[in-house]
Amino acid sequence: MLGVIRSASDQEIKSAYRKLALQYHPDRNPDKPEAEERFKEVTEAYAVLADTDKRSLYDRFGHAGVANAGGGAGFDASVFHDFQDIFGDFFGFGDLFGGGGSRRRSRAQRGADLREDLTLEFEEAVFGTETKVTVRRHEACEDCRGSGAAPGKGPVSCKSCAGRGQVRYQQGFFSIARTCPTCQGAGSVITDPCPKCKGEGRLLRQRTVDAKVPAGVEDGTRIRFSGLGEAGTFGGPAGDLYVVLHVKEHSFFAREGNDLHCVIPISFTQAALGTELTVPTLEGEHKLKVPEGTQSGATFRLRNKGVPVLNDHGKGDLFIEVQVQTPGKLNKRQRELLQELDQLTRVENKPQNRTLLGKVKDIFG
Repeated sequence: MLGVIRSASDQEIKSAYRKLALQYHPDRNPDKPEAEERFKEVTEAYAVLADTDKRSLYDRFGHAGVANAGGGAGFDASVFHDFQDIFGDFFGFGDLFGGGGSRRRSRAQRGADLREDLTLEFEEAVFGTETKVTVRRHEACEDCRGSGAAPGKGPVSCKSCAGRGQVRYQQGFFSIARTCPTCQGAGSVITDPCPKCKGEGRLLRQRTVDAKVPAGVEDGTRIRFSGLGEAGTFGGPAGDLYVVLHVKEHSFFAREGNDLHCVIPISFTQAALGTELTVPTLEGEHKLKVPEGTQSGATFRLRNKGVPVLNDHGKGDLFIEVQVQTPGKLNKRQRELLQELDQLTRVENKPQNRTLLGKVKDIFG
C-alpha cells in the first residue's frame, strides 16, 4: 500500500505515507470517491507499520495476523502526532484519530502601534529635551475595564461551539474542525455589552504624553515609547508609540553625523598677518588662533565641540573653514598701500608645471 520494501526504516515509512496522504486526501479530491478509499487504505497501512507490535505481527502473518489481534488494524492516535504540523486542523487529524482537543483563541489581543511626528529645534536635537506629544488612541473603557461586558456581567459560553472555539462537521471520511464564526474562536460571547463602549472594550481618546528626547538625535530618528500605543482589545496589552523626529536646520552650523561645520570670513590682512578670532559654538564662544599666511579655505578643528554621541559617551568635533574676503571698494589711500604692497610682493604670473601628485589630489579632492 505504501510502496516501501519490507526492511524500510520508520522514517522511510513515514515519508511514504506523508506523500500519499497529501496526494489522496479527500479535501484535495472532492469529486473522486476512489481517492478517499485510497486514503483509507494507506492510512490503515501506516497505522499498522508505525506500531512496532502490529508491524511484527504483519511481518509474520500478513493482514490476517493484524486483523486477528484485536479485531482489525485500528487507529492509534499517537502514531499520527508527528503529522499535526503538516496536516494541521484543516485536515482534522487530531479529531479524526482521537487526539488534540479544542483550540480556544483568546479574546484579548495586543493593541496596534502608533506613529506621531515631532519637529525639534536644532539645539533640542543636540542637547536633548523633554516635550509633550499629542496622541489620539483607543484606551480601555473605564466602566467595563476593557472586557466589553456591562458592569457586573461577563462573557458567556458560546452556544454554537459549546465553548470549544471550534465547530466540527463531517466531510466524507473526516471530521473537519473550523474556527467558530460566532465567537471567532474565543469560546465565549458577550450577550450584555457595555453601554459606554458598546461592547468594544475601548474608547477613542486624545491624550498628551510626556516624551523625553535624548541628546544627539538626528533628523529621522525614531523613538519607541513602550505601552503608549493603542490599548489592546478585551484586556490585551497596549501597543507602542513611535515618535519620528524632524530636526530644523541651523542658521550657522551644518551637521554631518556627530560633527559640526561652519564657515567664517576673515580679511586679507588677518589671513596674512595672523589673528585671534572669537568664534561661536553650541556651548558658547571660543578663541581660535589663525596663524599668519593662512590661505582661504583652510579648516581648523575644535575637538569635542560637536554633537553628543547618541546613548553613549563623547562628542563630535567642530570644523571651522575660513574664507578670505576680497574688499569690494577701496579709497585712495587703501589703493596706494595695496599697490605698494603689490610691488614688494609681486610674483611673476607664469604657468607652473603640475606634478603627478598634484593632479591626483585635484581629481580625488
